Parts: sequence; C-alpha cells; structure tokens
Amino acid sequence: MNSFGRLFRVQIFGESHGPMVGINIDGCPAGIPLSVEDFKEEIERRKPGAVGTTTRKEEDQPLLQTGIFNNYTTGAPITILFNNSDIKSSDYEAIRNQPRPGHADFVANNKFNGFEDYRGGGHFSGRLTLCLVAAGVIAKKVLKNNFPAGDIQINANVISVGGESNIETGINKAIEANDSVGGVVECKVNGLPIGLGEPFFDSAESLISHAVFSIPAIRGIEFGTGFKAAAMFGSNHNDALLDTNGKTKTNHSGGITGGLTNGNEMIFRIAVKPASSTPQLQHSLNTSSGQIEPFSIQGRHDLCIALRVPVVLESVTAIVLTDLMLLR
Repeated sequence: MNSFGRLFRVQIFGESHGPMVGINIDGCPAGIPLSVEDFKEEIERRKPGAVGTTTRKEEDQPLLQTGIFNNYTTGAPITILFNNSDIKSSDYEAIRNQPRPGHADFVANNKFNGFEDYRGGGHFSGRLTLCLVAAGVIAKKVLKNNFPAGDIQINANVISVGGESNIETGINKAIEANDSVGGVVECKVNGLPIGLGEPFFDSAESLISHAVFSIPAIRGIEFGTGFKAAAMFGSNHNDALLDTNGKTKTNHSGGITGGLTNGNEMIFRIAVKPASSTPQLQHSLNTSSGQIEPFSIQGRHDLCIALRVPVVLESVTAIVLTDLMLLR
C-alpha cells in the first residue's frame, strides 16, 4: 500500500505528470519548529543538474497545507504538496504499445487493467521520492528535538557509479556508451542508542530494508560486511565487545545485532540499478502488433539514478529511526 510506519506514519500520493505529488505525515509530535525554509537544502540535494541527471526542472516548492501553525507542528497530520509543472507527457505516448523493459509499464498496465496513469511512470515514478525527502526533513527534526542526547547523524554518499569508484569516470562511461549506469550508495548512522528494533518482523534492518525498497530502482541492500560475511569464519566475523557501552573492536554486523541497534555505527549499502529509460536502441515486444520491434526511449531521463539517491536514502532511514525511537 501507500502507507508506512506505526507511530510516525507516512502516506504518499500523486503521479509524475499529474497536477501534484504529496505526502501526509501522521504521528509527528507537536512543537517541532518547521517552515518552508527548512526543506530547501534537502530538496536542492535531490534536484537534477549534475552531469548524468535529467533536464526536467521543477520548482519543488513545498506547500504546507495542514498540521503546522505559527511555524510549529501542531500534533495533527501534516500534509505537504508539490506542484508538477515541467512535464512533457507526449514523450510517453509511444511506450503505451511498447512498455519499457525494466520499468513498471507492463506490470502496472496488467495490474490496473489499463487504467493506470502511464505518463512519466505515473505513481511508480522517481518523482515521488521528493515526498520522501520532505518526510525525511521532518523525521530528522523530530530526532533532533525529541532525542537530543543521541545526536543522531545520518549521512549517505555515492561510492561507485557503473562499477567505478571514481564517479566522473563512471558517468563518462554512460555518456560514451549512450546508455544508463547504476551505482552503489552507502549510508552511515551515528549516535544511535542500543536496542532500537522490534524483532522478529520489525527488526531494525527489516524496517530499513522495507523502506529502502520503496525507492524506485533499488536492487539490493547489505549491512556491515554484507555478502562478504558468507566467506568469513565466525571467529573473524564476530564483533568483540570492548566496553559496557557496547563498543566493539570491529563492526562486521553494521551496527545491528539480533535485529537491534547495538550502539556502534550503523552502516549499510544499497545497489541502484541503471535507469530503464535509456537512449540505447533496444528490442522488445510491441503489445499492439504482437511483434518484437526496435525502439529507443525519448524524453528527459537520468543516465545514473544513483546520483540523486543519497538524500532519499537518508530520508527513509530517518523515517524508520523516528518511528523506532517513538516506539521505544
């Protein structure tokens, strides 16, 4: 569904080429200082502009509708809207009969019996991650204002693009190939208390993984040593305790043990697939003719989605941690 969370609950809505996209946030404590200016920095981080990102330009001005009075949260549900203006829906007419491989076009058409909004990916578009960033701004404020002792810091960065640790090299690879590339984004969280998480099914890594896979184009996640742990001896993988505060000699677990945060740095990485909307010539089924036909995607698209993911990853992480802190 389109809702996530238990106490700090978010509900996302809208389509890429509809009149607007938005987010409703329920469970935000009252008395959190909040104004339009608070969203500016994070929204700017998500915007395109760098080499390898889409040329679509949206103002992305948050319209604060409910739950805020005199620049403070009231405790009532918060509704934030973002208008869509820079849209070119004609670019998507062709894919009505030739769904993009790797995108939701074909499966969405089947699931919703042809009634889905296919323009710009509709409700499946990365455009809606703007709403997640807005919710993340509020979540980070709740963490700072309600749990100051923890001083929780969340930071994500792109660590590779197209298999290259040098980001520029990875982007140039995509440009030279006239194709899209994926990337890896790493997130580090410091200042967490011991014991966040609600095993079994709401363990810390389970909820973070759930939220992470709501970001379009995510293909994998690993915590700490991740898949490399499968080739290690247990004696090497174990994180030996050094003191009663939970500090460990190593951090192969990535800051989570038994589904609970253990007080060490939480660290995890996500794999972002190449954008399915690539200018490269491809061959796929034309559902109208029933034939395999050549096509290439026109319009404005990211060559590397990963470049714009860090702030989104921080945001969904903050949403999960805020919910877990409130539960605690």
